[in-house]
Parts: sequence; structure tokens; C-alpha cells
Amino acid sequence: MHSDETQDPFDWLEAELQDTFDEDLEIEFSEPMLSMELRKIYKAQHPEMLDRKVYFKNLLRLQAELIKLQDWVQHTGAKVCVIMEGRDSAGKGGVIKRITQRLNPRVARVVALPAPSKREQSQWYFQRYVPHLPAGGEIVLFDRSWYNRAGVERVMGFATDTQVEQFFQDVPEFERMLVRSGVILLKYWFSITDEEQQLRFMMRIHDPMKQWKLSPMDLQSRIRWEQYTKAKEEMFARTNIPEAPWFIVEGNDKKRERLNCIEHLLSQIPYAESQHEKVTLPDREYNPDYERRILPDELYVPKIY
Repeated sequence: MHSDETQDPFDWLEAELQDTFDEDLEIEFSEPMLSMELRKIYKAQHPEMLDRKVYFKNLLRLQAELIKLQDWVQHTGAKVCVIMEGRDSAGKGGVIKRITQRLNPRVARVVALPAPSKREQSQWYFQRYVPHLPAGGEIVLFDRSWYNRAGVERVMGFATDTQVEQFFQDVPEFERMLVRSGVILLKYWFSITDEEQQLRFMMRIHDPMKQWKLSPMDLQSRIRWEQYTKAKEEMFARTNIPEAPWFIVEGNDKKRERLNCIEHLLSQIPYAESQHEKVTLPDREYNPDYERRILPDELYVPKIY
């Protein structure tokens, strides 16, 4: 057995790969809940999906880099804000889950705000998002963001034409202010085809473990596909600024989507590996006079498994 200093990194990688494989099975393996017909259709539509072993090896490598990024953010007091936008079922949640899977939740947190309350509707539009922006040493991922106004609010008629126009005039300066204040702002749009969204919606309808993901608003987004496309195109035209450009992630293959997005995110931040003091485990103190109390059986969770 090698010591920690001389252990082959590939041995560690194989062990982690197996562990990650099990974790990811838990996260994404709901296939048995689907009918055989739907599984056949999905596989037929995706003949060139990325090999699982290639996917997991690269995911592990990228997650190790994300930990280095996290350490750098903590060490330097950097402020990282990542906006995740895109059509319903385009894979935002899956990418966010893989980014945060191994990070410290005190450093990297996800913001997914509900529909605004009446009070929030009366506020300055950006006001409810501002408290969630990162402080020094934090990474914040917005699972949908202030761009709701340019998308769902506009298409569904929750915002007036005047409010949408005001948003388009304000958002470039708002984002320039964030960048000037030292925030590293990254904006991702997750793109899928019309056919892929239809297939994913069908899978959600027929999968009891995913039906919660399908809201009445999602169904409306299917009906108004073209309206959402037009809204997206104007959003890109008016908010793709040099200080905070948009990056489009193609998402028909979920595995490639996740790897490509994480790889790109890491390339956009000038992080470096932080030096750590060597950690040594201290000896435990023993008190010969201490007697451990016996706790009553009813305090213990039953051992069913």
C-alpha cells in the first residue's frame, strides 16, 4: 500500500469514479420509472450520447477544479455570480447540481426565487435580486434571474410593454455596476431544440419522480415556443454587452452540456491553486473518570435495513 504522498493519482481517481458513479445513479437514474416505449424513443433520438465512462472521468476532473476555484474565491474574497437561463427542461438544474455537488454550501449557493409577492411587485424591479448577490468569498448561481422580465413575464403578459422596455434600458447599466463593483458575472443560456423539449416534457409527464418539474407555466411555454424564441432573440440583442456577454450552451446531450458548461465557466475565471497548511489529526483526549451514559432505545432510528 502506497503512502498518501506516493499514492498513484489514478488509484484515487478510480475509487472516486466508482463513488461518483453511485452518486450520479441516485441523481439521474429514474429510467426504470419510464415505459419501455419512451426509453426506446429517447435512445433512438440520441444515438451519439457521450459514453458514461468518458463523462464521469471528465466530470470528476472538472469538479476537482471547481474545488480549486472555491478555495481561490475564499482566499481572495472574490465575488462570483453565475446566471443560468434557458427554456424549460433545457438542463439548467442538472448543470447546477453538478457544479455544487462537491462544493461547500457556505461558499457556493443556489438562488431560485419564487414568483414575486405583491409587495415585491411594487419595488424597483432588481430589488429582490440584490440581497442574493455574492459577498466576498462567495459563488452564487441564479437558477433563473432578473431575466424573467425579458422571458416569461413578457411572453405571459405579467409585465407591460413599458416595464419590459424599462428593463432593457436598465439591465446593461445594472450589470456594468455589478462588474465595476468587482463581481465576476457570467450569463449562460441553455439551448435545446423544439423536438428535444417535447420529448423531455413527455418523459416528465410519464415519470412519477419528475412530474413535479412540470408546471402549468411549462405547458404554456410549449404552446408559445415561437414567442419565447422572439423574446430570447431580442434579449440577446439588447443585453449582450462586452462587460457581461451571453454564452449559449447546447443542451440536447445532457452529459456534454454539463461538461462543456463547467469547462467554460472555469476558463472564464482567473483562479489559481491556493496553498493549504498541512492538516494533522490531533490525538483525542481521554478522561479515565468519564462514564458514557446509556441512552434509551426509543431515541434510536429503527434499523430496518
